[in-house]
Formats: sequence, structure tokens, C-alpha cells
Amino acid sequence: MSAVLVGVCGALVAAGLVAVIAGLRRTHIAPPAQRLSLEQRWARATRRPPGAAGRRRDRLLGAGLLLGLVVFAITGWVLAVPLVPLVVLVVPYLLGTPAQRDIIMMEALDRWVRTLATLIPTGKSVVDAVRAGRRQVPEAIAPEVERLIGRLDDRWAPEAALRAMADDLDSPDADSVVAALMLATRRGGTGATATLKALSDSIQDRLRARREIEAERAKPRVVVRQVTMITLIVLGASLLFGRDFLAPYATQIGQLIFAGLVAAYLGSMVMLRRLTNPPRRDRILVRRGSDREAVSAP
Repeated sequence: MSAVLVGVCGALVAAGLVAVIAGLRRTHIAPPAQRLSLEQRWARATRRPPGAAGRRRDRLLGAGLLLGLVVFAITGWVLAVPLVPLVVLVVPYLLGTPAQRDIIMMEALDRWVRTLATLIPTGKSVVDAVRAGRRQVPEAIAPEVERLIGRLDDRWAPEAALRAMADDLDSPDADSVVAALMLATRRGGTGATATLKALSDSIQDRLRARREIEAERAKPRVVVRQVTMITLIVLGASLLFGRDFLAPYATQIGQLIFAGLVAAYLGSMVMLRRLTNPPRRDRILVRRGSDREAVSAP
């Protein structure tokens, strides 16, 4: 009974520390007419992501806290109460597949460029083709293309509007596409068609290479996932059937050693995620000052 009481006290202390940190943070005070619900206050205090991602994180946190209390009740490890929820929250993120923003961006740019290349031979300029193909723009770049069309409608110079679109996309791959479109607007006609077709072929080659690179980067993550699952299964079996083997970790020094081992393992996974993430590349189109060059009315 005393062990369970100590575990509950440890959980309350951890919750109290979270509440103190949240209270010391500078937060926006809502007007009296906009009273926040308990869920909204919790989301603001813990910076919970909106939507399903936030609800999933809360469920993981609750399950981790409950599992930590169960581990404490079985082993008497006080550090299990804060460490287990931390592991439950952090490990899925560290072992998850990062968002492939570059590949998604290149796929969307390839489809968009191919659409423009089919419209220009009908007698349209690059600007007219952009307007005519607005309904066929891939979702990943649709907001940026809409802003591009809005700038063109506001009589921006085509090159200035395209350069602003490159800033909105903020991608080296988009910079190469925008640079080719800027060149195509100068050439016009058959030259623009040839430029866009060559650009589309180049994007296809880079997409193929990028997919192969990402497939190689995914292999270490798969191995680490398997090792982590085996480790957790063995540790869980030891907690249930081999308590004598883990008895030294119930002491104060043993718990410090256990916390150090967990921190080292999480740190190694952080390094793995950094190594398997694609490096940030420099852009080739960088705005200098204000490039908003409005086209004078005819």
C-alpha cells in the first residue's frame, strides 16, 4: 500500500512541476468574453497540436502515465512514473518516417510543369498557361499558384511574381522550376515548350534518384524499430518473470543508472533521426529587397 502511495505522490509531484512551468510561461490573457474551456487551457499550456494529432498525443500521454504507474506498482521504481510517459511520447516520433516534403514538392512541380507544357503549344504564353491550368494544379502547391495568379492579375511583372512564388514555396527544387519558367517567359512560343519539357524530364530524373536515396535512408530506421521492439518485449518479460534480475535497479543508484541508460538510448535515436533526415540545401533564388515590380497599364 505504501508503494502505491509513493507512486501516486510521485505522479502528483510531476503534474505539479508541469503546472508550475506552465504558470511561469508568458501566455496571452483572453478577454472576459472569451472564456477558455478546460480542454483549450490544457492545449495552450502544453502546446498541443491541433486536431487529431493533438488528441493522439493526449491519448499517448495518458496511456504512458498509466503504464508508468503500473510499472512502479510492480517494481517500485519511482523514476518509472515520469520516464515511461516520456518514452511513450518520444519513441514513436523518433522512429517514425519524416515527412518527405522534398519528394511531395517535386511530384507536384512535375505535374504542374507537364500541365503547362501541354497548354503552351495551343498558342498561350506561360502566363496565360498558368491562368488556364489553375484547376489542374496539385494540392501541394495550389495556394502558392493561386497567389501567383493573384499577383499577375494585380499587374505584377511575370518575373517578379514568379520570384515571389519561389519565396512562398521556399524550396531549392521550386527555385529551379521557377528559374526555368522565368526563362520560358522571355523566350515564349516554341522555346518555352522545349524548356518546360526539358525541365519535366530533369524533375523525373531527380525524383527517381531522390526516391532511391530515401529508400536507403529508411533501412536504418527499420532496423532500429526492430531492435527497439525486441528490447521493450524483453524488458517487459523481465519485469513480469525476472524481477530478481532487475532488482538492483530498485535502489537509488540503480534508478539513476536506469535513467542514464534510457537517456543514452533516446539520444542515440535523436542522432539517428538527424542523420537520416535530408540536409537543408541552399536556395538559388533569393529576393533582394522588394521585387514587386508592377506592370504599367497599357
